[in-house]
Amino acid sequence: MKAFAALIKQLDTTNKTTVKVRALAEYFRSASDTDKVWTIALLSHRRPSRPVNTTLLRAYAAELAQIDLWLFEDSYHIVGDLAETIALVVPQTAEKEKERSLTDYLNDMIWLKKEEDSVKKEYLQREWSILPYYERFVFTKLLTGGFRIGVSQKLMTRSLSMATEIEEDILAYKLMGNWKPQSISFQELVLDERSGDQDSKPYPFYLAYALEDELPALGTVDDWYAEHKWDGIRAQLIKRNGAIFIWTRGEELVTDRYPEFDRISTNIPDGTVFDGELLPMIDGKIGTFNDLQKRIGRRTVSKALLEKVPVILRAYDLLECEGDDLRADAFMERRIKLEAVVQRVDNPLIDISPLVEFEEWEDLEKVRAKARDMKSEGLMLKRKDAPYRIGRKKGDWWKWKLDPMCIDAVLTYAMRGHGRRSNLFTDYTFALWRENESGERELVTFAKAYSGLTDKEFRAVDKFIKSNTIERFGPVRSVVPELVFEIGFEAIAPSSRHKSGIATRFPRILRWRQDKKIEEANTLDDLKAMIIE
Repeated sequence: MKAFAALIKQLDTTNKTTVKVRALAEYFRSASDTDKVWTIALLSHRRPSRPVNTTLLRAYAAELAQIDLWLFEDSYHIVGDLAETIALVVPQTAEKEKERSLTDYLNDMIWLKKEEDSVKKEYLQREWSILPYYERFVFTKLLTGGFRIGVSQKLMTRSLSMATEIEEDILAYKLMGNWKPQSISFQELVLDERSGDQDSKPYPFYLAYALEDELPALGTVDDWYAEHKWDGIRAQLIKRNGAIFIWTRGEELVTDRYPEFDRISTNIPDGTVFDGELLPMIDGKIGTFNDLQKRIGRRTVSKALLEKVPVILRAYDLLECEGDDLRADAFMERRIKLEAVVQRVDNPLIDISPLVEFEEWEDLEKVRAKARDMKSEGLMLKRKDAPYRIGRKKGDWWKWKLDPMCIDAVLTYAMRGHGRRSNLFTDYTFALWRENESGERELVTFAKAYSGLTDKEFRAVDKFIKSNTIERFGPVRSVVPELVFEIGFEAIAPSSRHKSGIATRFPRILRWRQDKKIEEANTLDDLKAMIIE
């Protein structure tokens, strides 16, 4: 555990990628095999489920620190991170025992999940008392959630490649999958060459950069294809040796969540890998991402849900055909084969993303302007002769997203931020006007946002909030409705889970409208009018 805590400290104190890679590589060379596996798991979001809820963690820590819970809560909202708060307020009062490994602690957490609260309390207070400050912080982080240390799956894979001298591409294959750190060895996961492993393995996804220049800078129109950028879940659908596998871009195997594709397994030729988008298709029309969320995260999909939110794969690339890896082929050649395979499948569960016809760059600007009518986020531009690369590369694939939808809203509630903003109120709730049953105008909340202002603006808003608080609800303050902000978002949809009846996707602050009074803010009806049926 000491070595793992030292690693986290190194990673957390630098923004330099090369330093992070070297630190991880050195750790992978020296750590025990079981700790290596758990570190890979933690950095690829495979941590054990939380054994103790945060309410109990706060109560146990306050008791051990011999302070009132209200004082602990106030400290937490100033510090901004629960694990750091516990590490700071709980003293090391017991003699440290023999050094325990990262694996020991994670196995403890798996065991602790099933125990009574009294056992959890005794265990946690004992470990907090034994561990020195930074190890106590890391231990508590393992309990509460992930580390914000700027280490992506790709960076971790690069480090592991440096330590093992195994190619990054091969490691990317090995680390994808439904493996469990408590039941696989480092030898099996990383070092062994396993026959049959490739059947379920997806290819590393090729990712596009946002368009940076004007369209003419891309060169000749004839060198490019264009298609819509669909707002679903990026996925690869694989058929090998008679079995179907579905992988998301997040490297999660989700085959069981989309059982409808099993029904057409015999239609799909063996040795096929589609790259495309999982989309809700309701009554013959593309649904919203909000519809799709009803399927996301469901380990078991009921018959009723399958009927309510049917899903298709809209394919836009073919990575493997009859067992042959096509990634080195030009996109225009892969596209021809894709059209042939989709036609052979001949089932509406898999359709093809249509190409956009255009003769001049100006034609694409007109198509993009109407993208929301197509339930898309904008356009994808793909060079016809481009191979299918690994990761995010510039030059061949560009995403040209729509400008965000926007609306002027009133600040009504605020919470303190996290990290370097933990002493400022930077997490905001916004509201729009609506007419109530009495015919009076009232503000109704519709979205939360915490990004988009400069540090100077955040400080100014924080000063306003502290001077204009109406009520306090734990960490939340209601404020005098006086400030107006322009809020941007990618999409909206009806939602029964929200008080406003509307769900916004990726809301963020575009600007502080200091030129507007709250009477000029938009209404809820204005927001609803943006919904595309």
